[in-house]
Amino acid sequence: MFQALPKTVNFAEFLNWKPDGGYYELHNGVIVEMQPAGDHEEINGFLAGEITYEFKRLKLPYIIPKQALIKVPDQESAYSPDVIVINQQQLSSEPMWKKSSTVTQATSVPLVIEVVSTNWKDDYAHKLVDYETFGIPEYWVVDYLALGGRRYIGNPKQPTISIYYLVEDEYQVSQFRGSDVLRQVASRLRIISPTFPELNLTAEQVFSSGRYSIE
Repeated sequence: MFQALPKTVNFAEFLNWKPDGGYYELHNGVIVEMQPAGDHEEINGFLAGEITYEFKRLKLPYIIPKQALIKVPDQESAYSPDVIVINQQQLSSEPMWKKSSTVTQATSVPLVIEVVSTNWKDDYAHKLVDYETFGIPEYWVVDYLALGGRRYIGNPKQPTISIYYLVEDEYQVSQFRGSDVLRQVASRLRIISPTFPELNLTAEQVFSSGRYSIE
């Protein structure tokens, strides 16, 4: 869920206003307060843990900060993804990182994840276009409640993880759903991540927030 605040501001004004607590984004000059619910946060935490384990296993110089902003070029927009993977080696080239935890270059961000809530159009429309234009190599939309439009997740609507990945500066998409829905063999259910190709994770695990026994 989210609440839009009425005043239109630029990015500098947003940074000056933004309090230390709470989650806020700037959407075309409008400050938006993000208010994630419990299930949403469980999935966030589960995904952050699984991905952290994977990049530590691979000894990659990545971190997942608690609150970081992606400043969209040439727009008064800045997003704070539910999960953002940062390449720590690139941060010395980020002019806004030290003071405002803000990245301005796509080379700093190998992967972002948005877990869908009632403002699903932001994740499938505005952010999809902006992340593609920015050049984020990989973008997950985790729609655990099947809230997205049928054009995005199909008909009938089912909980879906859409993984967008750049091919010649344009996003292509692969989609993954639970085994109880599609009845596919287990080997096909594993999520395929271009950034983490050995990630051993299924859509069903994500939708269950990792709370069931894994054989």
